[in-house]
Amino acid sequence: MKLRALIVDDEYPARQEMRFILSRFPEVEVVGEAANAQEALALIKALDYSVLFLDISMPGIDGLELGAAIRELDDPPYVVFVTAYDEYALKAFEVDAIDYIMKPIDENRLRMAINKVIRATQEMAPRTEVAAGAQQGRAIRIDRIPAERHGKTILVNESDIVYAFTEKDAVFIQTYEGKLLTRFTLKELENRLDPNVFFRTHRCCLVNLRKVDEIIPFFNGTYTLVMHDRERSEVPLSRAQAKKLRQILGF
Repeated sequence: MKLRALIVDDEYPARQEMRFILSRFPEVEVVGEAANAQEALALIKALDYSVLFLDISMPGIDGLELGAAIRELDDPPYVVFVTAYDEYALKAFEVDAIDYIMKPIDENRLRMAINKVIRATQEMAPRTEVAAGAQQGRAIRIDRIPAERHGKTILVNESDIVYAFTEKDAVFIQTYEGKLLTRFTLKELENRLDPNVFFRTHRCCLVNLRKVDEIIPFFNGTYTLVMHDRERSEVPLSRAQAKKLRQILGF
C-alpha cells in the first residue's frame, strides 16, 4: 500500500520540487498540495492522508501551529517537517513530528524519513496472524511476554512490565531491574497486553498505569511520567494522549 502524501508549503516552486523528488519514491503517492494551513486542514479532513511534508515558515498559521492542530485529530497523519531553519527542531518533535528535514533536500535523508513513516504505519496496522487466530477462536491469552536477555528467552510476567518503548528500530520492555529486548512491535505488545492496565502515552511508549509514580507537567500540554523502576525512568506523554489519560485517571 502506498503512502498518501500531502505537500504543504506556501511557495509554489518548493511544492513542485518536493513533488518531483517524491516521484522517485514508488512507495509514495502525492495526492494533494496546500499553500497554507487553512487549505491543508480542509484537505486533511476530506481525505485520509498517510503523511504530510510540511514547511514551517508560512504566513498566518505556521507549520508548527498546523502540526499542533493536526495532532488533535482522531487519526492524524504523520508529519515530516521540511524547512530551511534548524532552530525549530525541538518544537517540531514536541508536536509529535516523525522527522525533521533540512532544505535543500537530500534524497538519502528523505529516504530515511519515508522509511520511518512506513515502519510506523506497519506498526499501527492490525496484526495479521495473531488477529486471524483470535477471530477463529484459536488465540489463547497468557499474561507472560517472551523477551531476550543474554541469548536466553525470559518469560516476563505482565505485571512486572513497567513500560515498553522503541529504541533504534527495536522494542524493549522495562522491568524494575532493567530492559529486555522483545521480538514484538509496540502495536503488537499493545494488542497483547491488558488494555485496562497498559496505555499508549506516545508513538514510542506504552506504560503500565499501575507503575506510574508521578505525572509532571512539561510543555504546551505535554507531560512527563515518572515510572516505578530502579532508574525512576521518565516517559513522555503527548498532548493528545494526555487528554485521554486525564479522563481515565480523573486529574
